[in-house]
Amino acid sequence: MAKAKNILFIMFDQLRWDYLSCYGHEHLHTPNIDWLASRGVRFTRAYIQSPICGSSRMSTYTGRYVHSHGASWNGIPLKVGEMTMGDHLRKAGMDCWLVGKTHMRADEEGMARLGLAPDSIIGARVAECGFDVFERDDGMLPEGPDGSYDPDGAKEYNKWLTAKGYESDNPWHDFANSGLDADGNVLSGWFLKNSPEPANIAEEDSETPYLTGRGIEFMTDREAPWCCHLSYIKPHWPYIVPEPYASMYGPEHIRPVVRSDAERQNAHPIFKAFMDTKVGETFSRQDVREAVIPAYMGLIKQADDQMGRLFDWMKQSGRMEDTMIVLTSDHGDFLGDHWMGEKTFFHDSSTRVPLIIYDPSDEADATRGTTCDALVECIDLAPTFVDVTGEKPAMHILEGESLLPILHGTRDDTLRDYVICEYDFSATPIAHLNNIGVRDAVMFMVANKKWKLIHFEGGHRPMLFDLENDPDELTDLGNSEDHAKVIATMYDKLFAWTRRQSQRTTRSEEQLIEMRTKTRRRGVVIGVYDENDTPLELTTKYRGRKAPDMKRGPKSP
Repeated sequence: MAKAKNILFIMFDQLRWDYLSCYGHEHLHTPNIDWLASRGVRFTRAYIQSPICGSSRMSTYTGRYVHSHGASWNGIPLKVGEMTMGDHLRKAGMDCWLVGKTHMRADEEGMARLGLAPDSIIGARVAECGFDVFERDDGMLPEGPDGSYDPDGAKEYNKWLTAKGYESDNPWHDFANSGLDADGNVLSGWFLKNSPEPANIAEEDSETPYLTGRGIEFMTDREAPWCCHLSYIKPHWPYIVPEPYASMYGPEHIRPVVRSDAERQNAHPIFKAFMDTKVGETFSRQDVREAVIPAYMGLIKQADDQMGRLFDWMKQSGRMEDTMIVLTSDHGDFLGDHWMGEKTFFHDSSTRVPLIIYDPSDEADATRGTTCDALVECIDLAPTFVDVTGEKPAMHILEGESLLPILHGTRDDTLRDYVICEYDFSATPIAHLNNIGVRDAVMFMVANKKWKLIHFEGGHRPMLFDLENDPDELTDLGNSEDHAKVIATMYDKLFAWTRRQSQRTTRSEEQLIEMRTKTRRRGVVIGVYDENDTPLELTTKYRGRKAPDMKRGPKSP
């Protein structure tokens, strides 16, 4: 019988859910990812838990909401005590390895307080989000007057490029993420006007093929069971791609922008603050979209071709027979929709992600090639992976739910009736430029299949979208008296979520139930007037005992 002994967990960075042909893109054909969908289940309502790399990934890796793990923005460390996917899987007998990006920042103060040396096995895992590291590549090596954003970014990749003859103090920038003019001048990929330029690198040496090769190297002759997090950097900016992908798409392949003048004129004040950022203003220009989106599509097409390379190797090596494959993204990209760039708001352009799961097990045969419209959150992946091992997920720690019953056709829906997404923008220029206090620079999304409510701290009214009648999320009903009952109902869901027991992670539900009667059997007798008022077996240690009269103290020896 076929059985999933291993897990290949593929994550792309900043890949929109609707930029794959199996999700309906008209011009961007992705046959290899489509093939995976034909062999597994394609989820159509999968939502992230935060619209930014670091906090979204920390939720996926811990199986916990941002409010629970606390790593609410890029660069905010994950608390040293938080269990991760790797911790849960190793306990269940499965190794957990990283090939690529995590955007994790270690809680160095917490590690020092507990005496965890970074070069110890436990310390290294704590510092790397619970993964054993085959290669970490966060893929970003920008440099400015105050130094580098991430001195370890593209570390091994740059060494590899240098060894291949790409001579530069930063090959990641000068070759993989920049073009070149006729005079040999580097055309930096950081500037969006250069996005149409082909990256000055042989295609096979660019980042996506490189990480595919590293993933294959990891899996080669690797003994089961293992989970490999193959985490790609692209199609995240810089938006630039080598040939032949740089020339594949043009303005005629760009989808119409999703926005309206009324949306901008009547914008909620916090929403408007996000529109008015530099990246929002830039991506609102059509010439910018025509420069960037063809490159973005080229990066995705390259990624799909690399999935073909990867899946062919897995077929030839037999890995398709014993390995579950999960393919998703950490968030989307506005690309000018709703007058915004980047990803830091709650429209589906950002918060909805592709999720395809292939399970080789015979139990999954009934669902192959199907779609599932259930409300799914990325925190569901960690309990799903533990479920694959045959062990019971620790649901007092993990806040998602296993998707294995859906994959095996025993259920067609999740148990939830809403999804949650959070964004803490207290450390961003938006909060600074708009004089928003740290405690007020927080917002929450609660959504089901019909409604999406956005709550803002700071006394602002909410935003509300009717997802059935306004799937493009252009009409904000948050100020509509006619929708007051809907808003109250959605707030009830948000308040129910905030009241959950999220921090009681040291005792399971079963242990708590056992504790209800445990103290009675260990001698604690409270409120009992007569020994016959309670089961006699509980008080055997207190009956039939003799002792001398010591009211006047002990006699002298």
